Amino acid sequence: MTERKRTIGLALGSGAARGWAHIGVIRELEAQGIRPTIVTGSSVGAVIAAALASGRLDEFESWISGLGRFDIIRLLDARMSGGGLLKGDILMKAIEKKIGNPPIGDLDISFGCVATELGSGREIWLREGPLLEATRASISMPGLFAPTRVERDYLLDGGLVNPVPVSLARAMGADIVIAVNLNGDLVGQHFWVHPEQASEQRASETGQAPAASSDQTAPVDPSSVSAWFARLKNGLGGHLDSYISSLKSDDNPDPGLFDVIVGAIDIMQDRITRSRMAGEPPDVHITPRVSHIGLMDFDRADESIAEGRKAAQRRAEDLERVAGMFNG
Repeated sequence: MTERKRTIGLALGSGAARGWAHIGVIRELEAQGIRPTIVTGSSVGAVIAAALASGRLDEFESWISGLGRFDIIRLLDARMSGGGLLKGDILMKAIEKKIGNPPIGDLDISFGCVATELGSGREIWLREGPLLEATRASISMPGLFAPTRVERDYLLDGGLVNPVPVSLARAMGADIVIAVNLNGDLVGQHFWVHPEQASEQRASETGQAPAASSDQTAPVDPSSVSAWFARLKNGLGGHLDSYISSLKSDDNPDPGLFDVIVGAIDIMQDRITRSRMAGEPPDVHITPRVSHIGLMDFDRADESIAEGRKAAQRRAEDLERVAGMFNG
């Protein structure tokens, strides 16, 4: 009887802009001769998993590495009604241009991602249908992206129930699972940065003079969508998260709505990740140190990718063992 060939699964966790670190991990795995045949993802992990499974990760990496802050802003189709601050259509069209939208069943690498059913809280495994429809459902972060409707169900971010989908990779047949967890050392790292503090912080990092206050350069009504974009485009430095929270008054030192949402999600995902990983441990656990990167700092791709490489290198012995099992 012929022995079944063992398979490697890669489980990519949630974490928004921190998720670019997944690419660095994948590049280091490639350097070690490790090529997974199963890839699963939750939230931003689903996006990277989709790019890998579609065979277009190179093109995707080149695109995100060139994104600046204003490029990110242009991808945010803000709205003040509905199930989320952002509709998400512009972003998904941009992603489709880079990785396509093939049927999941046609992919060379087995793909699966996780979403959460809004009505029941059930964990939903998406393993068929259009690739981007599944991916869009998995990134529907509460309060930020509107839920995705699939048939009769409204689906939310997969990180709400399974931030690092090791269990899905196992269920899809992976004998060895390499998990990338972006939620380590996360709680308490996110906080609102006052515009003047952000300007001073950026000035200290670059050696330039602090930028002028937005109230001096472009006074706007903070209740309008156009005001939201105006505040973003004034470029005060610091995290993009704090730009979104600038809907509130600049002289208010309290956290903004977006900061509260993000902080709550950070706490929730940290606790859920600890619980799930304890009950469903991977064979190799990689934890990039990206807690200093804001949830919306998508313009820091090169930094995140580099952190992913470093994290994989810290597990070099484990990865060499895995490579030896499959290549030796």
